[in-house]
Amino acid sequence: MKNTIISATASYLPEKVVLNEHLTQFPESSRPLIAAKTGVLSRRVAPEHSCTSDLAIEAGQACLKRANFPPEKVQGVLLSTSSPDCVQPPTAARAQAGLGVSNAFAFDMNSVCSGSTFGICMADALIRSGRFENILFIAAEMYSKILNPKDFGTAPYFGDGAGAILFEAGQSDRGVLHSCLGTDGEMNAEVGVFGGGTLNPLNRLPNPNSIYLKMNGRAIMEFALRRGSEIIRRLAGETGITLGEVDCFICHQANINILRQLALILDVPFEKFFVNLDRYGNTASASVIIALDEAIQSDMIHKGSLVVTVAFGGGLSYGANLIRF
Repeated sequence: MKNTIISATASYLPEKVVLNEHLTQFPESSRPLIAAKTGVLSRRVAPEHSCTSDLAIEAGQACLKRANFPPEKVQGVLLSTSSPDCVQPPTAARAQAGLGVSNAFAFDMNSVCSGSTFGICMADALIRSGRFENILFIAAEMYSKILNPKDFGTAPYFGDGAGAILFEAGQSDRGVLHSCLGTDGEMNAEVGVFGGGTLNPLNRLPNPNSIYLKMNGRAIMEFALRRGSEIIRRLAGETGITLGEVDCFICHQANINILRQLALILDVPFEKFFVNLDRYGNTASASVIIALDEAIQSDMIHKGSLVVTVAFGGGLSYGANLIRF
């Protein structure tokens, strides 16, 4: 059976940097709490005229260029986003056109912040099926368009960005080794944008703020610690590895305190956790892919590294992947 090899990664962050001190809509005395509670010092914000597919195209182009891979040979584009261009058509369709990968199928998937781990698993399954030789997976998010700028519980903590991975079939002991996924649908109302779909159509919204992201921060943090540690242990148990063998943990970049607590719960040195949320904030499903790319470029991940990716988010969903580079 063919393995799913990572041929290249790339990421794209908008140029505009918004520091905590720039968030003048909040009292000056409250701004230090942003860093203290989450570790976020700044975030990137996309231009007002742009949309999510623009970020996806930038990341996808960079990934194909890095791999020196001809666009016409791409067989499929899988796009993870919870901040799509529109309800329909899929954001992946516009990304496909912009990338010039005209021979590829393209579709969206949405598991909110867990979309990275779900997408890695999906790309792996498509290639392992034997039907496809390559998949371009992109995770792109533009939360600046779905946040209430005056909501201190959400607005300071998210940023815009995109990451991409080119997966190819190969005969090797490297690649995606295993994935574990889960969803706790009973907690679906703890985070989300609940206005604009068929549950709450735009013409009869319960309140005007339902078009913005709503989040129960305490519930999400408890969920992330419980399910995040569970899914990593499950991944280790199903593959027979020990957590001590893992060289790097690429975790969803939501909160520095979550990462530190996960390291303590798992009895893993925190130095093995890659961190960039201080610079970019929470970029939802793009965060793991952006972090993975940066860890590779910084040589924290290199040939032979055993890596665990893990994420948790809306749904509530959670997932983890084991990858050998």
